Amino acid sequence: MDEPALVRRARAGDLLAFEELVAPHRAGLHAHCYRMLASAHDADDALQDALVGAWRGIGGFEGRSSVRGRLYRIATNAALRISAKRPKRQLSLDVAPACPDPYALGEPLTGEVWVEPYLAERVEALSIDPAAAYEVRETVELAFVAALKHLPASQRAVLLLREVLAFSASETAEALDVSVAAVNSQLQRARATLARRLPGRSQQAVRAELGTEAERRLVSDLVNAWQARDVDAFVGLLVDDVRLSMPPLPAWFDGAESVRGFLARMFETPWRLDVTGANAQPALVCWQGAPDGTYHLGGLTVLTLHEARIAALTCFLAPLVEDALVSTDEFGSRRDS
Repeated sequence: MDEPALVRRARAGDLLAFEELVAPHRAGLHAHCYRMLASAHDADDALQDALVGAWRGIGGFEGRSSVRGRLYRIATNAALRISAKRPKRQLSLDVAPACPDPYALGEPLTGEVWVEPYLAERVEALSIDPAAAYEVRETVELAFVAALKHLPASQRAVLLLREVLAFSASETAEALDVSVAAVNSQLQRARATLARRLPGRSQQAVRAELGTEAERRLVSDLVNAWQARDVDAFVGLLVDDVRLSMPPLPAWFDGAESVRGFLARMFETPWRLDVTGANAQPALVCWQGAPDGTYHLGGLTVLTLHEARIAALTCFLAPLVEDALVSTDEFGSRRDS
């Protein structure tokens, strides 16, 4: 790509040249907005606003900074504007204490209050350089995105620009219209908060140590136990302090025996599962059976692994994911064959 030539054409009003300039950065910009906002839907809005702003301002772009730098600066500020209008997104563990009763799950909390999953195709679209793939995937893991939401928006922006996108302190200061001293101070505070919030090892580290084949067997064993409604087999795949949550329900279950009690209720109906991925972690599309033999979308369960067991199941119920997953007739309802 001849970037200077494309910039000249775009500045002259060539929309196709502008789109060609943006294309290599689009997936990364969306991921950046997702990290800022913990919502793929909000990231869509932020990216759209950013690209409109970048196009409108292309005439004033003199090339003193890179196209990449300019796009991420505009996207960061678009995400900050949206963040200022939204409540903090959370996971169930942040909303309520663990649930002692599998039949008292509470009412769903509606509105823009939940961290959303980032589907596999979004991660795959990043076209990650193999040398950087490990680090990039770490930054869309569920624990990392949820931990970011405990930072003030300005600290979140500084940390992402400095440590994920590798902007210099001066570039970050310019992007956010603050001083370099302010950038350094906010970065220090953001690092301290994340150190308290993040697990000791990323899912990329756990998955690499486990290995592809062992992970495949673990997920397959979980699918088989779930579909067979075999409580003992299911619980046998969990760590003792496993956690199961179900946003938008505030209820969550803490520990294998607590999860066992909930499974007795969950397995009152049949299930069918499709293996997928989300947030650079293994995930399952979950279909719940109905009395007439059809299966309807129940949700998307993101799995967090620890060694050769499952440490957390974050089950995003259908209202949170159906727009993303139900995109063709294949995902509407289906009959067990």
